[in-house]
Amino acid sequence: MQDVAALVGLFAAAFGAATILPFQSEVVFVALQLKEAAPIWVIVLVASAGNILGAVVNYVLGMFAEHFRGRRWFPVSDAHLERAQGWYARWGVWTLLLSWAPFGDAFTVIAGIMRCPAWLFVALVTLAKTGRYIVLAWVTNAAAA
Repeated sequence: MQDVAALVGLFAAAFGAATILPFQSEVVFVALQLKEAAPIWVIVLVASAGNILGAVVNYVLGMFAEHFRGRRWFPVSDAHLERAQGWYARWGVWTLLLSWAPFGDAFTVIAGIMRCPAWLFVALVTLAKTGRYIVLAWVTNAAAA
């Protein structure tokens, strides 16, 4: 039976984990999988949807970031921003395949700054983030067996 409240919590954790907020969705994901709170495909779908939506928020923030660059309160130094843009310029949209990693949130913001086509952004982020949750489900299942 599906635990709707737990799935909402997973969505929120996955969303937060994809933004600059210090969230971790893996613990919630694994706990729900082991608890069998819902079929694994539902858990993967909910976690992926939250994580992808969080990345889209980063993308939108990136689209407006250049306007605030150089302000004292801006959270990223010019040097760090230029370094990230250099990575993106060198590796392009393929950096989004690392959007699942801890530092991947920066790539989703940079994709917005660099005006990556939205459809391509969503496609690559969906592949990366859903793939991560599928691998996590597989590893958890293998470890629990």
